[in-house]
Amino acid sequence: MCFGVVGLSVTATAMKTLEATLAPPTAHKEQRLQRTVATYRRALSDAFESGANTQTAVNDVVTPYTLTSYAKDALKNYVPQLRDTYNASELEDDHPVRFTNRGFRIDHSDDRTHEFCWRVPQAGRGNAFWIPLRINPEQESLWFDLFDEDATVGEFRLQQHRTNWVLHVTVEYEVAEPETSDDPTRIGFDIGESKLLTGCACQNDTPTQPYIYDGGRARALRKEMYTTLKRLQERDAAEWRVDERFDHYQNALTDIVEKASRQAVEYARQFENPVIVLEDLSYIREHLDYGKWMNRRLHNWAFARLTGRIEDKALDAGIPVRFVNPAYTSQTCHACGHLGSRSSQAAFRCTNTECWVTEYQADINAAANIAGRLNPWGERCALKPHTNDSPQDGSACDSTTGHREQSRQSRQTTLVAFQS
Repeated sequence: MCFGVVGLSVTATAMKTLEATLAPPTAHKEQRLQRTVATYRRALSDAFESGANTQTAVNDVVTPYTLTSYAKDALKNYVPQLRDTYNASELEDDHPVRFTNRGFRIDHSDDRTHEFCWRVPQAGRGNAFWIPLRINPEQESLWFDLFDEDATVGEFRLQQHRTNWVLHVTVEYEVAEPETSDDPTRIGFDIGESKLLTGCACQNDTPTQPYIYDGGRARALRKEMYTTLKRLQERDAAEWRVDERFDHYQNALTDIVEKASRQAVEYARQFENPVIVLEDLSYIREHLDYGKWMNRRLHNWAFARLTGRIEDKALDAGIPVRFVNPAYTSQTCHACGHLGSRSSQAAFRCTNTECWVTEYQADINAAANIAGRLNPWGERCALKPHTNDSPQDGSACDSTTGHREQSRQSRQTTLVAFQS
């Protein structure tokens, strides 16, 4: 998210992905869409299999293909990323067609059943064609911003499903940046496997009214999705059957993410001058190495997806969002800063005999640590240890011991209350 100043008002550049379903195309347009997808995927496969890892090398491979320059330029950006950023060793066969923003064009008219139409890029002069869009009514204002050029379009993608076509458009737009109060209520959120989302407000450095959104349903859905799709593939089930099951599970997981993020923002709004604090998980996928089985579970869980939806909804609600160093949040005592132990998945035990905390609900402890890392001067905690980017109170946010005075009030949240 970027920040700027317009006059005396501070603005933020937010980013969203708009989604629209193409109206059922005619037989001729369907053939042209199918041909575009097939050609793009052949070009992608050939460029990837060639080992090309620079834009120039990819360009040499994709130049002969009958694709628009917008699709070829997107391939030149994407193929090197597959190896360098995502460490991909093989390709899935359902990649969407990517286009650079230069090729995006829409039209609007109140006289049409589907008011917005998209100009589908095609190779060759004069070959592009228009097709109506079924947009999400909740995103209508951003589609108008795109049409009026009040928002900036990024890369857009065409995805083929079994029964329809879907257009995804990345859009950047300006919103008023919520101001952080001089005396904010810091609200930390911990995202995890057992408890999908755990929130904890810190008032006077004391955890207050914790909130938990259980992760059991999401965990069960992910496990069921993995086993179901694997069995279908082993039985050589029809492709439409596999796609149908996959869409079912993805829609169910998306619904959970939407509900959890909405409740998180509603939880934050009950406090005075709230500031939501989240872990910076930008590189979580690259740093995970817990073995093949656990990596699959964690990689399949969209940490960034839930974080992004909380950020979007908080911005719409006028609540500031800040990101902090995620190191040791689940292993450190929120009260004294010492490393502790977890006798079970749900229980954190502080090993400091002088600390008033003995056993604490582990996810609430992590959420309290996340909230506590918000620097009141607005500085971000260091992402690497042993740097000088420290809070102004002299404590080291990335160390295992803190120097914050301990609260002697007996306001501990007990483990028993949250075991159900």
